[in-house]
Amino acid sequence: MALPHPSLDQDPSRRSALGFLGAVPLAAGGLLAAQGTAEANTDLSSGTGRIPKDLRPGGAFDRHIKELADKDEFSGTVLIAHRGRQVLARAYGWADKQGKVPNKVDTIYALASSSKPFTGLAVVQLVQQGKLKFYDLVSKHLDGLPAKMAESITVHHLLTHTSGLGDARRPGEKPPPEKIHNSYAEQMADFWANLNTFELEFAPGTKKAYSSMGYTLLGELVAKVSGKSFQDYVHQNIFLPAGMEDSAYYNRRQWLADERIAHPYMYQKDGTRVDAVRNLDKGSVYGDAGQGSNSARGWMGTGGGNGFASAPDLLRFAVALQGGKLTARPYTELYINGKISAKPLREDTSGSSLRGETFQAYGPVAATYNNQRIITHGGGAGGISTSWSVYLDMDWTAVILSNYDLQSIEPIIALERRLITGA
Repeated sequence: MALPHPSLDQDPSRRSALGFLGAVPLAAGGLLAAQGTAEANTDLSSGTGRIPKDLRPGGAFDRHIKELADKDEFSGTVLIAHRGRQVLARAYGWADKQGKVPNKVDTIYALASSSKPFTGLAVVQLVQQGKLKFYDLVSKHLDGLPAKMAESITVHHLLTHTSGLGDARRPGEKPPPEKIHNSYAEQMADFWANLNTFELEFAPGTKKAYSSMGYTLLGELVAKVSGKSFQDYVHQNIFLPAGMEDSAYYNRRQWLADERIAHPYMYQKDGTRVDAVRNLDKGSVYGDAGQGSNSARGWMGTGGGNGFASAPDLLRFAVALQGGKLTARPYTELYINGKISAKPLREDTSGSSLRGETFQAYGPVAATYNNQRIITHGGGAGGISTSWSVYLDMDWTAVILSNYDLQSIEPIIALERRLITGA
């Protein structure tokens, strides 16, 4: 039964919770009969024809997550799958501490920037439909851009974070305090007002600087060209074809009311964690003056981030993408292949040659690790730490969704990489 799709400013009626999906394998055609942990699948890294023991229940990855959860350093869901079938699926902690609702394998999480690849894919679909060109100036389709942006920023620049927008302010300038928005129209009006205060950091195409604002602008482009809201377009053209029944761009009221959606818990300087959705006056401990960002202050996610999905839905997305359900193969290749060499946020100082290099694709990050191709994206905000990765040549998918703002997600991803690739 499909999840009611949210409108921009109002809530639809609720539906009953989905059944627990813990041991049910997934494939391009939908749910298959339960087959346990899929031990017979091929392990391409070892050549044994079996799933590596460290990726199975009770293995090294499973034990690591449990150790973090036992220390209250992880709350959320992890899922590892091979050939579309779940190998390991675990959930820890609370989706809603006040309501005593535990996290489950099919709990829905705010993704923060991990939903940017949906924005990129929507643009690629519109190019496939002949409604856009990657080399188009954004101003060909959208009015209201400041003159310097209108005359120089292309769709390709926004997709590859090379537009010059960035997200930074002038040196020493603090970001403005986040406003609490109570409608999507109000939220986007403020976005356009803020855009007009930005100055390009560099000439478009000459450098790369990660830009959530640029992807929010892409969401506006999708809406204008498609004739639908950005959220409706993604729901109808990505989530539904992929079978992602739980995924949507929920508004804050739904986030608060629906017990299937995890609340983010933001770590505070006094050592406590607070519910971001119930405490809009609070922010991430990592922000300025202890009043940092809180994504729940926005009414609804945009092209820049904060779509919602469950771990099984992200596996469905990986299967649908590779199975040609979302784009024709040439456009899938355009979507996943690296375009711009992308310096990692944190340099590898270990001297290891396994890391390879990362590139910006049209939404995902295209990476290599131990001579394997990976498309991936992470997200972080107050009380949100997320990552999903598709190992293209090995047919593995890994999803990490946490409703804590973790400092430990990078070691989790590193362990995932090593165990899957046999490094």
